[in-house]
Amino acid sequence: MCYMYNILEMTVTQERIPAPWLLLVFSLPAKRASQRVEVWRKLQRYGMLALRSSGHVLPNSAVNQERMEWLAATIRTYKGEASVVQAQTFDDLPAERLKQRFLEARSRDYQKLLHEAKKLLALPPSRRPAGRLNRLRRRFLEVQDIDFFGSPLRARLENLLARADESATAQLGRDRKRKAGEYLNRLWITRLRPGIDRVSSAWLIRRFIDPKARFVFGAEPGAHPDAIPFDMFCPQGFGHRGEDCTFETLCKQFSLRESKVKRIAEIIHDADLGDEKFGRVDGQGLDRVLMGWAKQDLPDDELLKRGMELIEGLYESLA
Repeated sequence: MCYMYNILEMTVTQERIPAPWLLLVFSLPAKRASQRVEVWRKLQRYGMLALRSSGHVLPNSAVNQERMEWLAATIRTYKGEASVVQAQTFDDLPAERLKQRFLEARSRDYQKLLHEAKKLLALPPSRRPAGRLNRLRRRFLEVQDIDFFGSPLRARLENLLARADESATAQLGRDRKRKAGEYLNRLWITRLRPGIDRVSSAWLIRRFIDPKARFVFGAEPGAHPDAIPFDMFCPQGFGHRGEDCTFETLCKQFSLRESKVKRIAEIIHDADLGDEKFGRVDGQGLDRVLMGWAKQDLPDDELLKRGMELIEGLYESLA
């Protein structure tokens, strides 16, 4: 340990040219088992390479330095010791060999993802487990973020994911066409005095699902047996499901993935459920406007109309 520190102290002070490597050296009290696991997971997430002598290495960059310093600060809060050092060279590990070890680590990550992607592509699109492609894509982005020296396996995985996307898109198109036929030119029913989730859901229905949708209001769906319920206290139709508001349920049910719609979904979720899941405060103002109109004793259809125009304005304002 002392020998390594002497080398680093000497090399760092030689020139003002930025050192190519960052080294994190730390220790934690033996009794801090859970904190050790947490630190280990972050080492893996940041792509740090463990040296046989001591410490963990990353290529020197602003992002990597920030990550190391945050982790060092976290370790100190756990009563441990940590230092982040810039290093020019390691006497027992040439730069090319160090780069090769990073490439080998990322190759192992990519190989696992390639195996999963091939298994997924072997299944017909209709039989592929829901969400697996998205999880693969998220994991690919995580590995790509720490692929510092450009593994040749990255392109192979990108091509496989592109093929999976193409087949998934084709299947979604077929599913959407089938679903769209069931929900065109329909009557839709929701509760009286529509709030932010209901007016935004009505906007979503009219804008993306049923352009000729008509809306009625009532306490019981049975009053209009031919109508499709939304945001009502009944098992039929579309409403809150799990942690999702009605707007999110409709987005998932009809595979609506436009980026602006996703952003609106986050805004509506936080305004309607108030759980700050997405940290969006934009919807609070919209919600207050709707409540103000409701206090003016506007009819339900007028409230819905104004609310839909409000959401349309929000949609058009998003870049």
